[in-house]
Amino acid sequence: MSEELPAGGVEIGEAEAAVRWTDAWTPAQVAARLAGVSAPWCVAGGWALDLFRGERSRDHSDIEIAVPAGSFAEIRARFPEFAFDAVGPGRVWDTLTPEVMEATHQTWLRDPATGRYLLDVFREPHEGPTWICRRDPSIRLPYEAVVRHNRDGIPYLAPELALLFKAKALRPKDRQDFAGALPLLDAAGRRTLADLLGRVHPGHGWLAAL
Repeated sequence: MSEELPAGGVEIGEAEAAVRWTDAWTPAQVAARLAGVSAPWCVAGGWALDLFRGERSRDHSDIEIAVPAGSFAEIRARFPEFAFDAVGPGRVWDTLTPEVMEATHQTWLRDPATGRYLLDVFREPHEGPTWICRRDPSIRLPYEAVVRHNRDGIPYLAPELALLFKAKALRPKDRQDFAGALPLLDAAGRRTLADLLGRVHPGHGWLAAL
């Protein structure tokens, strides 16, 4: 992902985005569409932590999945009747040129008939089978350590990594997700999260709880 956004695209405010996300899919719906793909994809964000918990703990305004950037074409091919928009801060592009793709990491799946968004695809940096953290490229893990599965076989981002990404914004829902997931983290997960927070967000308030 490059530092500068390309020309073009259209502005989209938070209020408009919220309206257009009211038809977001569930993890089960996404998993059904992606059954059999070879890419190591996983549900991310708050939904990942609910899959880890084994229950839905709150409302979700959208759904995010993480995929290796090099495998995006395989994911895209599963949705031929829909469109993808690349997304940057306050802006969307409906033409996925190489320049736009290089400058962004989010891609929203849009229903052309309604204009509503259904799925947010994060195109993550990687080197072959090695996942690279976009917040700190020195953090590299094999996908076996990144992707877990719930009892229904739905892949989700390991909770310590989902919480690492939530630690930056600290919105009320992020605090709620941390409070709900913390008691379920095993000792190894707590150590991993503490180590990663110390590297990416030194002095973070969650460290005391870990």
